[in-house]
Amino acid sequence: MTAQWVMYGIKNCDTIKKARRYLETAGVDYRFHDYRSDGLDAALLQGFIDQFNWQDLLNTRGTTWRKLPETARASIKDADSASQLMLAQPAIIKRPLLCAPDGSMLLGFSESTYHAFIQEKS
Repeated sequence: MTAQWVMYGIKNCDTIKKARRYLETAGVDYRFHDYRSDGLDAALLQGFIDQFNWQDLLNTRGTTWRKLPETARASIKDADSASQLMLAQPAIIKRPLLCAPDGSMLLGFSESTYHAFIQEKS
């Protein structure tokens, strides 16, 4: 089986919908991994943290973060505490996260960055 593009996120996210539309229009063959239905394990999350860092992955501007009690938000001080929160509530991870067939990753979406990333990795 050949390596494939993979997009990680949650299907009802507006940014995910835009990114998926972009990939489909660009003719990129990809698989969508929904954290809610396909799951998220510690090893996969650790790979994301290794590629970026926990601060970049933690979406502190989204609804999931804002709904957390202040004590829970204040307790996120390092990769371990952030990882526990992201495993418990994967919707708190910034999205989309696009993984190229070579394993390199891009976090977030804009048409220009997707275009450049896909051109570089194809």
